[in-house]
Amino acid sequence: MNGLLRVIITDFVADNLEPERRVLDGLASVEALNAASEDELLGRVEQADALMVYHNLSLTAKTIERLERCKLIIRCGVGYDNVDRELAKRRGIPVANVPDYGSEEVADTAIGMMLALTRGITLLNSRLRRGQGPWHYNQAAPAWRLRSRVLGIVGLGRIGTAVALRGTALGMDVAFYDPYKPDGYDKALGIRRVECLDELLAQSFVLSLHCPLTDETRHLIDGLALGRMPKGAYLINTARGGIVETAVLPKAIASGRLAGAGIDVLEREPPGESDPLIAAWRDPDHPAHDRVLLNPHSAFYSEEGLMEMRTKGAQACRRAILGEPVATIVNGVGHDLP
Repeated sequence: MNGLLRVIITDFVADNLEPERRVLDGLASVEALNAASEDELLGRVEQADALMVYHNLSLTAKTIERLERCKLIIRCGVGYDNVDRELAKRRGIPVANVPDYGSEEVADTAIGMMLALTRGITLLNSRLRRGQGPWHYNQAAPAWRLRSRVLGIVGLGRIGTAVALRGTALGMDVAFYDPYKPDGYDKALGIRRVECLDELLAQSFVLSLHCPLTDETRHLIDGLALGRMPKGAYLINTARGGIVETAVLPKAIASGRLAGAGIDVLEREPPGESDPLIAAWRDPDHPAHDRVLLNPHSAFYSEEGLMEMRTKGAQACRRAILGEPVATIVNGVGHDLP
């Protein structure tokens, strides 16, 4: 190997790159562009031997068509909807992800949001801090015991499974909808399989989303879907922003259709000031102010998880450059394991 091999980190990571350089030492140089948009990649990635992509930008034909010798695009994270996988496939470029780095963290966040909302913790803290209402528990009434309540999970992958296990530990009746999951997972985990999304919606006291963003799941949870849920239910989204049509959430909260929502991901990050959910969440006179938890796409984060994500991304680049199989290919190019 010569010293001209290059691994380029397109976005998000911009420190001393010690984790990546430790993995790729002696094989390739590592450079972080810290780009905020795809346009900033122009003229800077064409000679990359591998690209490490996070979630601050998308890779479309604008970039992929210009790659001259790229052996791997690694999406350092679980979701990969921000990379045009099909175009990369036509160009013979493998696209892979890092599917397991933050399973615990995202599951913990989903359960934490659920507890904060259903126990009235968020609502009471918000109202009392600004001097709204009496210093009394009944501001959060009615609050219901979680034991035996239905925790509905959409998508039983690694993170959905971790949430299911946590839900059963709390004594909840855990049910899931995932048409792509083979039979038997319900029995292995001691949870219930539901064959129809509408059936899951109708049962769920808490609905937690853990599916990828695809054409099939975009705006899967819209006004009609919320209308099928029990009045006073809760919604948690730690998956991808586009799965929920967030513009309908303020009305659902104000009407009492939803008692609360925990949202870690939005379609546009950071959101614009005119975003209906952001406007309602910031308005102390809107019920969403006290009943919506918003995080800045942070559910994945822990120091350990971030290091694991970066290290595994770099290891995938190393294997691809050396011509070794990469086990997490998501576009069917090269070595592809389910």
